[in-house]
Amino acid sequence: MTTTDAAQPASHASDPAPINVLLIGGGGREHALAAAICRSPRLGKLWVTHPENPGLAALGTPVGVPVSASAMYRLEQVCDRERIGLVVVGPEGPLAEGYADKLATPERLVFGPRQAGAMLESDKAWCKTLLREASVPTAEGREFTDSGTALRYVMSRTEPPVIKASGLAAGKGVFVPESTKEASDAIRLIMDERAFGDAGKKVIVEERLQGREVSVLAITDGRSILVLPPCQDHKRLLDDDRGPNTGGMGAYCPSDAIDEATMARIEREVLVPTVDALKRDGIDYRGVLYAGLMLTHAGPKVLEFNVRFGDPECQALMVRLRSDAIELMLAACTRTLDRVDVEWDPRPSVCIVLASDGYPAKPRKGTPIHGIEEAEAMDDVTVFHAGTARNADGEIETAGGRVLNVVALGDTLASARERAYEAVRCIRFEGMQVRSDIAGQTIAAPNQA
Repeated sequence: MTTTDAAQPASHASDPAPINVLLIGGGGREHALAAAICRSPRLGKLWVTHPENPGLAALGTPVGVPVSASAMYRLEQVCDRERIGLVVVGPEGPLAEGYADKLATPERLVFGPRQAGAMLESDKAWCKTLLREASVPTAEGREFTDSGTALRYVMSRTEPPVIKASGLAAGKGVFVPESTKEASDAIRLIMDERAFGDAGKKVIVEERLQGREVSVLAITDGRSILVLPPCQDHKRLLDDDRGPNTGGMGAYCPSDAIDEATMARIEREVLVPTVDALKRDGIDYRGVLYAGLMLTHAGPKVLEFNVRFGDPECQALMVRLRSDAIELMLAACTRTLDRVDVEWDPRPSVCIVLASDGYPAKPRKGTPIHGIEEAEAMDDVTVFHAGTARNADGEIETAGGRVLNVVALGDTLASARERAYEAVRCIRFEGMQVRSDIAGQTIAAPNQA
């Protein structure tokens, strides 16, 4: 636990009474959060915004109103009527739209940063400026609002740079091209064709760092920082890290890439100065701080920041969390994180993502899914619903790109991986895409037990 300077008093006192919780979001990450919340003895009643997700429908009560920034008063009315004491915002979109600002009251806490803090993810150009001013190590980059200027800059470089849409693009707005032509095509796709909508109004052209990519997630109350066990995500669609970038095709936890000395350096050089920089800008940041990092020969460098739990890293984390999830979130909201001791299952976890045919470009929906119950019957296996729905006959079918998250615990990483893939083999749907090498390189390494 790291504590920064300029401590402030808690804004809300915690008491042991049951607390009603509203969970915003409808994917696999939110199903994992809902499962963790339901294990808490503090839970009164769980309300969910996306009951079309069968996993969430089984755990929570639907709010029964439209969920949108333009009709926020409806959600506020539900919160008031049902005496919601804690709102948990899962995805980045609602955070960027200011849900935390609008739903927080002196009696109702929100786990998740307000709109100004969410700019760390929703405006990569703004984030890059903040990191530079705070001397946080990050890839060198330039931002452009005109595709012609960006194209000329790319053509002037000797090596193809990384191309990023500055706004939110559902994890798909980052391109790591192998040639200048691919880099130019990415700029045209983002800025001219507007493949990601308004997220492509501005692009970041960034140096391509070399090293191992890792995810470090922390929870902060704006003063203290609690670093969570490191995770390893697999972004590419295909084995051996080939194919297009996706929202994530699998993860395992803990990652072997970060030793104690490296983690201490990440805290010292990345997390603490970022929280301090936000504070200097008048931003009271409370929630998840997710650093996507490259471990270069010169040390850890920031690739991006996210302002919520990663997906599927969250799924790999939540199955290992033994502590009370509600108490942990309340501590972040009330600036008492330094008083919390967090316990984790010592066993590693492996999460395998099952994706629809056509993902990520044009995922196929409406395909029947079989074998989920068989997989869930296995010891230490959990199946989270990410992009599924029930059809008119009550059967589970595909309803999105990333469909299911199969997570397993094991005494070793190898046994967790073996159990996860055994569970995956129970599940069947036409066109199912799944990587066969999640955590495989780590297990195959000579120094891996």
